[in-house]
Amino acid sequence: MKRPPKENEEAAGLMTRRGVVLGGSMVGFMGLLALRMRQMQVTEAEDYRLLAEENRINVRLIPPSRGIIYDRFGIPIAQNAQNYRIVIVREEAGNVEAAIAKVRQLVDLDDSDVERALKEIYRRSPFVPITVADQLAWEDIAEVAINAPALPGITPDVGLSREYPLGADFAHIVGYVGPVSDYDLSKLEDPDPLLQIPKFQIGKIGVETKLEGDLRGRAGSRRIEVNAGGRVMRELSRDDYTPGNDLQLTIDHGLQNYAQARLANESAGSVVIDVETGDLLAMASAPSFDPNMFVRGISSKNYNALRENKYKPLFNKTVQGLYPPGSTFKMLTGLAALRGGVISPEERVYCPGHMSLGGRRFHCWKRGGHGWMNFDDAITQSCDVYFYEAAHRLGVDKLAELSREFGLGQRHDLPMSAVRAGIIPDTKWKAQVRGERWNPGETLNTSIGQGDVLASPLQLAVMTARLASGRAVKPRLVKSVNGIEVPIEDAPRIDVPTSLMNMARKAMFNVSNGRRGTARRSRIVAEGMEMAGKTGTSQVRNITKAERARGVFRNDQLPWERRDHGLFVAFAPYDKPKYAIATIVEHGGGGSSAAAPPSRDILLYALYGDVPPLEAYPKEQRERIKVQHEEMELRPRLKPEKKASRA
Repeated sequence: MKRPPKENEEAAGLMTRRGVVLGGSMVGFMGLLALRMRQMQVTEAEDYRLLAEENRINVRLIPPSRGIIYDRFGIPIAQNAQNYRIVIVREEAGNVEAAIAKVRQLVDLDDSDVERALKEIYRRSPFVPITVADQLAWEDIAEVAINAPALPGITPDVGLSREYPLGADFAHIVGYVGPVSDYDLSKLEDPDPLLQIPKFQIGKIGVETKLEGDLRGRAGSRRIEVNAGGRVMRELSRDDYTPGNDLQLTIDHGLQNYAQARLANESAGSVVIDVETGDLLAMASAPSFDPNMFVRGISSKNYNALRENKYKPLFNKTVQGLYPPGSTFKMLTGLAALRGGVISPEERVYCPGHMSLGGRRFHCWKRGGHGWMNFDDAITQSCDVYFYEAAHRLGVDKLAELSREFGLGQRHDLPMSAVRAGIIPDTKWKAQVRGERWNPGETLNTSIGQGDVLASPLQLAVMTARLASGRAVKPRLVKSVNGIEVPIEDAPRIDVPTSLMNMARKAMFNVSNGRRGTARRSRIVAEGMEMAGKTGTSQVRNITKAERARGVFRNDQLPWERRDHGLFVAFAPYDKPKYAIATIVEHGGGGSSAAAPPSRDILLYALYGDVPPLEAYPKEQRERIKVQHEEMELRPRLKPEKKASRA
């Protein structure tokens, strides 16, 4: 049926409008598509490129090498050793248990290591490399490398691990490193990303932890391309790490070794300090321990053995140990009284064996008394009554003031763990700490280094250096950083007249060399190297009135832990002081018998720079000293492997 012309015209117009609409829609859609393609290809091209690369490129941190620690002569005392290990990346390995099982077919892995690694894998990001085992032999690593195509996500690796070549000699000074723990991370507000790397080592005690910021360095990074199976194809770019700073300590490795060996079989501590510079040359705490055990992970058995040892090898007696200084404190009591004008240099005080105050008797160590004593006599023979009288006239506050000028009662700023301040009591201290008034009898106890007075061997060494030099010498442990010398602080003169300081030094000389000196048996006979010192004995128990009546027990009649501590301080040479020393032998008995002999020997090593010759000792002692040196476990002095600034 043929349509009318008019109807055909209307149908044609309708088709034209639909075509226009459809065509316009298509053009609009194509335009939008073109715009979006342009946006994706031009405007957002960089974003999509990065998204694509994230599927095939990984960025991994490169741990820096830790700074090396040297002694004052350039001998390494903490260094880095190659550590062969196997690491796994969960994202690349797929089935982690299956991957580790394949590795165990090639390498004998410890069950505890595998268990720890599995726990660590699921705690960390899937992209973080986790150490499955370390400290492996080269043959094990080679076996894994050969079978690498069948071990996706498993990588043989070589890193650096801390090593302490001189072992126990420097354990209490340098300390040790260990893997980062959750506790370590909890102490930091914004932890370094490096610390998230499993088994990354940081300082735990000693210089290693106190100078962690210097030693750690800064991480580098590398961009690597991986295939669909997660295997590394190539390294695209690398930003190298910045190694940690190298440190040079003031300690002399030879002297440190000798001091440790000389104090062996004792619970003791000894500090040697340079009188002029304040450089700490030795800080021996005995017994010691091998820090390498902690780096590799110490066993419960070994750790419990250290903790349960009654001599406390983990305890650094040189800076943590606080002891009543006993008679080594008497020079300060005398100087304070002389400076205060309450007693004159030649005034004589009578010692009948005790002093009465407030209805109580304060006894001298010599039951029958010393008779008439002046300052020199009282120091030489260590008369207690003389110093009771001097301090009673002076008062405790002025005595405390001078004691602090000589370095007691203050925390010396050293990069070591648990450096303690000690106690120098006075009226203000007792009111603040105990809420009580000062008792005059306490002044007498304080005058002979007992009562509440507490000091560390470090503080007593500083005190002795200041007595020897007349200046406020400050102890220094770090000699240089990356070869740049650490400045020596100015040491102003101490406000004590030179004539009085000379009196104290002369009295100390008589202690070691006078006919009645308490340390005469430990004198140095080498011409020009004579020693000036002071013995001390500090009680660790109260002696009752009944015990005095029936006779005081001798130290060798008591259990070890109830015996007195033996102390000794000294400097040498007397005419031109160079080194000072302070030694504590816990429960060693008297200072003259327990602490003076090793102090003399250690000072001689410092003076000679090696094992001292027999001619430096009194003739009657030379054969015994010869045998003693033969039996000591001494390490020969080492030569530096690299150039380092020398003393």
